[in-house]
Amino acid sequence: MFYIDSDRLKLIPLQHDQLLLLKRSRYELEQQMGLNPSAMVIDAYYQTESEEALCNFWIPYTKDYPDLYHWYTNWQIILKDINTAIGGISLGGYPNDYGETTIGYLIDEKQQGNGYATEALIRLTQWAFQFSILKSIQADTLTTNFASQQVLQKAGFKYTHSVKTTVYYRLPKRL
Repeated sequence: MFYIDSDRLKLIPLQHDQLLLLKRSRYELEQQMGLNPSAMVIDAYYQTESEEALCNFWIPYTKDYPDLYHWYTNWQIILKDINTAIGGISLGGYPNDYGETTIGYLIDEKQQGNGYATEALIRLTQWAFQFSILKSIQADTLTTNFASQQVLQKAGFKYTHSVKTTVYYRLPKRL
């Protein structure tokens, strides 16, 4: 099984069949992956957003692009010391013609405030920037989500603009 890790975390990109299993049962997926069961608490807004991504992006695109699934899937964020999923992070697909993609993440409410989102974000962006086609990564969050804005800034993302209830950030590749 492919994964990348950091000091405290292991990031595992879910393959198509694992995403189908996740849709059916997170518990069964965690059992299949050899993880301790999680009891993640996710805000309803982000839970809905994640479920929509699962059905409308991750599952169809990992099926259509199996060799590039890393770019189209949800990476489980595993806290190594307890071998439990504490969130997810995902890229917005293979870089477009301008060398850009997006990134998003969520962390179990019980695990927030420990730097896990920042650590996962830094590690996945480092992995992604190894590919010469990628020139920058975009991210956005709600204007009211100050914690997420702080995560992006700690990971090196720079504010670009705001539109209504959304704040946009960008991380260029460092040469």
